Amino acid sequence: MQALVSSAILVAAAEIGDKTQLLSFVLAARLRRPLPIITGITAATLANHALAGSAGAWVAARVSAATLTWVVGLAFIGFGLWTLRPDTLAGDLRLIGGGAFVTATVAFFLAEMGDKTQLATVALAARYPGRLAEVVLGTTLGMLAANVPAVLVGEVLAERIPMARIRLVAAALFLAMGVLTLVRGIG
Repeated sequence: MQALVSSAILVAAAEIGDKTQLLSFVLAARLRRPLPIITGITAATLANHALAGSAGAWVAARVSAATLTWVVGLAFIGFGLWTLRPDTLAGDLRLIGGGAFVTATVAFFLAEMGDKTQLATVALAARYPGRLAEVVLGTTLGMLAANVPAVLVGEVLAERIPMARIRLVAAALFLAMGVLTLVRGIG
């Protein structure tokens, strides 16, 4: 249960102000079909994070515990520092002609590639070996916790959320997870 809860909290906090949350605002404004957008975000996140988590589990099975401790601990610290920098959506979003669900699924899956929450899923799966399903479910729930309100309430919500403070909380959570990983692994 710790893997699920930790994954959900970490990703939900990190997702605030992330480019995929910004994408959620854009999809909601352009497509105006909340249910297919949310379903597309869910499908894309499950697929993306299942792949990322599988990569993390694969690495954890092949790397020594000492090396893994350092890699994962330092990765979380790096994610903490990365979180302090606000994201932006680069370029113009071109909507494909497959309807709201297909557009949201494809756009969200591609936007999540190489994103800090995807890389955090890799690290979380490595941090919690044997808990892949919990990590993927947790990271998916975290993504939905941050993105469903963005789709439903849109820009009104974006104007009222203290993004800078939430980025600081998310950065602190990543840094704490990194330090805990290093302390537990070394001790």
